[in-house]
Amino acid sequence: MGELTTTVQMEDGARLHVKLLGGGPTSTEKPLLISLHGAPGLSTHLEPLSSFSHLSNTFRVLVYDARGSGESDHVGPFTHDRWIQDIENLRRWAGAETFVLAGASYGGFIALDYAVEHSDKLRGLILRDTWANGKVGSMAALANIVTSSRVKPDVPRQVRLWSGTLYDDKDFEAAVSEILPFYSPPEDVVQPEDLPESTEFRGSIKFHSATANFAFSVNMPQFDVRDKLKNITAPTLVVVGKYDYVTPVAYSEDIAKSIPNSRLEIFEYSGHSPPSDEPARFQEILLDFLKTEVL
Repeated sequence: MGELTTTVQMEDGARLHVKLLGGGPTSTEKPLLISLHGAPGLSTHLEPLSSFSHLSNTFRVLVYDARGSGESDHVGPFTHDRWIQDIENLRRWAGAETFVLAGASYGGFIALDYAVEHSDKLRGLILRDTWANGKVGSMAALANIVTSSRVKPDVPRQVRLWSGTLYDDKDFEAAVSEILPFYSPPEDVVQPEDLPESTEFRGSIKFHSATANFAFSVNMPQFDVRDKLKNITAPTLVVVGKYDYVTPVAYSEDIAKSIPNSRLEIFEYSGHSPPSDEPARFQEILLDFLKTEVL
């Protein structure tokens, strides 16, 4: 079906590392799906690639490293408006008038802001483990981490992480590494299927604290779309893990209640990432939503 790995230049000169599956930018017979990764300055296109690549027989699936992350240029500003404009540029580059947008964790914040501003461009919206209020969400996540019995973090370092005041890239790496178990379901939760060992934070991960600092010190205090969710007209799938203590179930329930045409799916054996904790069920629900509401 074709796979293209390339660099796409934005109008301001920044270059984004992009992967397009299921057909090239001039092959428009399939609908387009763009998926956004989470964790600015840490995550890359590999996260959404593992979650959505199986759709490439039916969709053109576009994943990429957001500016300030991975192999894309580290050229600001790292604002939601700038990241939304990058999505618009990639939509046009792929030749699509409308598309399906998916956002995971922090990518869900960008997806929600995009949906509020450009609802007419969306054939569908997929939100995974996210929230609609930045101040409440980030402070609650910090509180849950420092009071958890599952991890023993350096509290001042976690405050720096969630307030966007990290010292440097090494400080960022240490802050993330010490709380990794917090993102998974508890050890006594029996998974319904055999899962491969996670490699999400191994290998050639590059930590970019400047991106993360801007996201949590500038963007998060300004991010609050709760009163605007009612204006999102696209069919929406809201996915969350029962044992997600970073973006708890209550946040997804509130989002699903506020978006008119929405469907909430709670994954009973998952933490912050149902696509990796329960991949078979995630794919089943995703396909059902897309066939029912989008195709």
